[in-house]
Amino acid sequence: MRNTYLGELVAEFFGTMILILFGCGVVAQVVTSTTISLGDHDSIAWAWGIGVILGVYVAGRISGGHINPAVTIALAAFQGFPWRKVLPYALAQTAGAFVAALIVRFAYSDLINKVDPNHTIATQGIFSTLPGNGVDGVTVTTAFFDQIIGTAILVFVVFALVNARNNPPLSNLAPVVIGLLVVGIGMAWGANAGYAINPARDFGPRLASFITGYSTAWTDQYGMLYFWVPIAGPIIGGLIGGALFQYFINRYIPTDESIPTPVGRDVPR
Repeated sequence: MRNTYLGELVAEFFGTMILILFGCGVVAQVVTSTTISLGDHDSIAWAWGIGVILGVYVAGRISGGHINPAVTIALAAFQGFPWRKVLPYALAQTAGAFVAALIVRFAYSDLINKVDPNHTIATQGIFSTLPGNGVDGVTVTTAFFDQIIGTAILVFVVFALVNARNNPPLSNLAPVVIGLLVVGIGMAWGANAGYAINPARDFGPRLASFITGYSTAWTDQYGMLYFWVPIAGPIIGGLIGGALFQYFINRYIPTDESIPTPVGRDVPR
């Protein structure tokens, strides 16, 4: 006998774990490769997107493959996902991100110790985000609104891609397109705050880094408490993106009965 609810939580745990193994893994590779180049911003964006694709494929059939509390909350607010499952899903997602970050921390410990033996802001970005990716010049306010915008884009487009009445990707390709969406967000919205756009993606690894030697894990390069920004910003942004899709797109998508027959083709109803 199968406990389907437990299965959903396990799926979210492992789906998010796969996401972080690829995401934090690629950042660790880029940050610690000092003698030869083993990647750049583009490789980071692509690996995060690949992580999303594979994480959604891992969890999608069982739990829907949210792998992001902001997505889960938006689905509960606008798509009928049960509110009673929101907190358990978020905890499972955060736990998966935490365990994955511990794995990355262990696997890259030698290289991290070589380039940053004191475990400072210089390598903190492997695990969690910072204003301007740790470079001075971007304020916390800008980073906060950046997270709102990036996550609003994410949820708005995800809602469009999974809507059965909106010509979604066929042949089980939705995870691939969602991964490409994340690649695009990383390439267009990565400068101000590292495009966390996912509370679990940031908090789980941030906690893992804190308990493994990063005393500044909760603050930014200015010394200000920062961990709340990649939590609150994505939640707000997800709700905004979900609301925009629900009230400005979804209400106008025709039902099957009202979809016009393409010119020159007799489409069976």
